[in-house]
Amino acid sequence: MKSQLRQDLVSGDWIVIAPNRGKRPHQLVKKPEIRKAAPVASCPFENPQKTGHQKPILLYGDAKNWQLQIIENKFPAFTHRKTCSFVTKQGPYSVAHTVGHHEMVITRNHNQSFDKLSSIEAHQVFEAFRDRYLMLLNDACISYVAIFHNWGPKAGASIFHPHYQIAAIPVLPPDVSRSLNGSWGYFQKNKKCVHCLMIAEELKNKSRIIYQNKGAVAFAPFVSKEPFEVRIFPKKHLPYFENTLDQELADVAMALQVVLRKVKRNLKDPDYNFFIHTAPILNKEKYKPYHWHVEVRPKIAIMAGFELGTGIEINAVDPDDAAKLLRK
Repeated sequence: MKSQLRQDLVSGDWIVIAPNRGKRPHQLVKKPEIRKAAPVASCPFENPQKTGHQKPILLYGDAKNWQLQIIENKFPAFTHRKTCSFVTKQGPYSVAHTVGHHEMVITRNHNQSFDKLSSIEAHQVFEAFRDRYLMLLNDACISYVAIFHNWGPKAGASIFHPHYQIAAIPVLPPDVSRSLNGSWGYFQKNKKCVHCLMIAEELKNKSRIIYQNKGAVAFAPFVSKEPFEVRIFPKKHLPYFENTLDQELADVAMALQVVLRKVKRNLKDPDYNFFIHTAPILNKEKYKPYHWHVEVRPKIAIMAGFELGTGIEINAVDPDDAAKLLRK
């Protein structure tokens, strides 16, 4: 196909799909650098409380036979204080304290990344996300809870042992804000959830579907900013991650595992990030038209001058071709 400009239905952002600009999709997949596993003996997450971490915030299992625990990040970007963050002026600039929470979710096995966990263990990870989210709702200083995973050094992971992060922050992130405002604007104009519309279109079209089960669907978005980007939605309209019931949570976790296994097998095990986008803690009534989801971003492409200078991404892989390769 020829190159196309495509506009995101939610954010309004433009991207370029330019399959003729690069090589064929399978040729973009390069042999990755070997991801070095740190020795178990020197891993700070094997026994966190013996390596300077404080008492777990949440512990699944007992102290000796724990399966998962949530601990404070030793090097937090946001820290809990007795007062909330407030905006002040520094010359013409607005500044505020980084009040919040920054925590790590650690699974027990040193060598089992999310795709290698059993379905029960994967579900437990998402249950832990939800359990902690519900606890953080009581903090009046928090506006948004970001949940994410960095896998591999190119994705920002400094420790090999699989871990996930929860950052509860006092502001609404700009990317999330654009998504929320776009969803609200579309609903006001059309009285429909824009994400439900996209899910229905993908299920009808089928060419970009990568995997689906009873409660979740994974597809390469028609407007994919990056090569092999995948989004995973609960099929049911659910604005708030923290209100998701067990079965729907298990279906999303299973879909994410399947996607990551396909990414690993078909893209030669690249580093990747995944993160959850959900309606925020504040102004819940306004954001009922939102639809929470997981985004997966394999580290395949590098942003260059055009992307940095314009904010318009150039994706050299047609999402239809990306889905075809990932479905294998």
